[in-house]
Amino acid sequence: MKLTLRQRATWLAHLFKAVAYQYHRDLGRRLAALLPEDGVAIDVGAHAGQHAKLFAKAMPRGTVYAFEPGSYALSILRKTLFLHRLANVVVVPCGLSNEPAVMTLSIPVKKRGSLGFGLSHLGAERPDREAVHEEVRLVTLDSFVAERGIGRIDFIKADIEGWEPHFLRGALASIDRFRPSIMLEVNEQALPGRPDGKEIFGILEPFGYAIFKTFERDAYRMVRVDRYDGPADYVFVPEAKAHLIGQ
Repeated sequence: MKLTLRQRATWLAHLFKAVAYQYHRDLGRRLAALLPEDGVAIDVGAHAGQHAKLFAKAMPRGTVYAFEPGSYALSILRKTLFLHRLANVVVVPCGLSNEPAVMTLSIPVKKRGSLGFGLSHLGAERPDREAVHEEVRLVTLDSFVAERGIGRIDFIKADIEGWEPHFLRGALASIDRFRPSIMLEVNEQALPGRPDGKEIFGILEPFGYAIFKTFERDAYRMVRVDRYDGPADYVFVPEAKAHLIGQ
């Protein structure tokens, strides 16, 4: 991707923040019991690596697979992981969906010309935003697991701007086999053509997960719910592990 002078300057700022800061520390503490030291985590929409860093440090003898299709985010993610010497993170330069495909990733352009790469998205165009575009490759988690011979998955995090239902449909065999805990961003504003997050809950309902709504502004406090309860990050946990949330 060719960057303007402004975008090159802000790339340096984005890299500095990714390397120098660790966001979501409270979240990491609340999820710690779900992240075994030798576990396997799947980070879908790894962005600049904030969650990948958390998971890698919590699982020093484990592996984090960080899926990120966008070249701008990838350039920051790889340098961040290298500078933090996190050799247990495997960067996978593609996205996850319900079937293999090549699609257009849209990266919003902010008013001053920098890239809002945290809001990069697949699918329906957003007419209210200027964006740059690139072609990216998509695979399914189920096919990736089979090809790599992955024998366990303990935790999945997905924050992919409304593409979560597509990802989940390509991961059903892995979810059924491994019963990982799953953290999903559920935001109806990022779900094109869908009034709310009930579709996501419906996909996961057959697995009998305990569901926790997170309150990011309250140190990621987690409250158990039995249905979709408005936009938030939700954590789906096997019932046998529900007591571990927040410990």
